[in-house]
Amino acid sequence: MNLANGLADGVAGLGLDLPPEAQQKLLAYLALLHRWNATYNLTAVREPANMLTHHLLDALAVVPHLSGSTWVDVGSGAGLPGLPLAIACPDRAVALIDSSHKKAAFLRQAVIELGLGNVDIACGRVEDWRPGRAFDVVISRALSTLADFVALAGRLCARGGVLAAMKGVYPHEEIAQLPASWRPDRVVPLAVPGLTAQRHLVLIRPA
Repeated sequence: MNLANGLADGVAGLGLDLPPEAQQKLLAYLALLHRWNATYNLTAVREPANMLTHHLLDALAVVPHLSGSTWVDVGSGAGLPGLPLAIACPDRAVALIDSSHKKAAFLRQAVIELGLGNVDIACGRVEDWRPGRAFDVVISRALSTLADFVALAGRLCARGGVLAAMKGVYPHEEIAQLPASWRPDRVVPLAVPGLTAQRHLVLIRPA
């Protein structure tokens, strides 16, 4: 697969209008992730073509469903979905937090190499993190259950903000186990170009 063409087709398939420089940065991020992954094992997805669909396009699929000006990616890992979101939406201030020092080191290097002035990196456990502000969108692709997500990161959500959990199949049981103080606002089915697996974005707000 030609990655540049695959990205351009995927972006068009998602209905996004990303300028050429944004697409170039996304491809540069992909190359950096592939290079670091050989040594640091940042992701189980090894091939760039699969990284494109499973990581980049998967992350970009949520862009039309997010609003606000301040976003935080909790448990960012290799920068997913936070770095693609920051590249696609340079007018948003995006924070990434992960407890792994090697992953935080990768994130810092990626921010430098990609010239992302809208991104802040924090290394630590989210339950111990005190950023001094709340966020319009608190998003995660890595935390285990919706109840855990609310317990760990709910306090980071600004008044009027939203918790956004990226999930595979529709999480009926997890939604049923949400505490009474939180409610599902919407569950959005996502169609990710090149992926046949189910994807859903669960948007949760304080009740």
